[in-house]
Amino acid sequence: MRAALVLLSLGQGVPGAWALFAPRSFHDAFPLPAFAWLTKFPPYNEHLVRDLGALSLGLTTVLLWAAVRPERSLVRAAAFGCLAFTVPHLVFHVVHLGRFETVDVVGQLISQVAPIVVAGMVISLSRRISGAGI
Repeated sequence: MRAALVLLSLGQGVPGAWALFAPRSFHDAFPLPAFAWLTKFPPYNEHLVRDLGALSLGLTTVLLWAAVRPERSLVRAAAFGCLAFTVPHLVFHVVHLGRFETVDVVGQLISQVAPIVVAGMVISLSRRISGAGI
């Protein structure tokens, strides 16, 4: 469960830090320069990209805290918080897949569904934690 929380935090933290500290680069090259998914949704907005990065780092902090101190309520709050972001994010991507080539569609679906599955696994595993933690 701790490894799953760390994995979720990396999935939020890496792009979050990139968006916060290099917003133009993030917009122009996420997830990789050859794909540049965000350029399909112009225009670039530095404020919005930086805010997304900061919010992602906020979620990263909660996920890492839950990994370090796996108390049931904290673990569940972190996992449900992750779902509160990732489920609507997936819905947006599913509705807008027509803009992308097949390889991008597959990459987006994998990258959007994986954290939902991992967060669900964390919620399921959290049932085994006593109230005070592991």
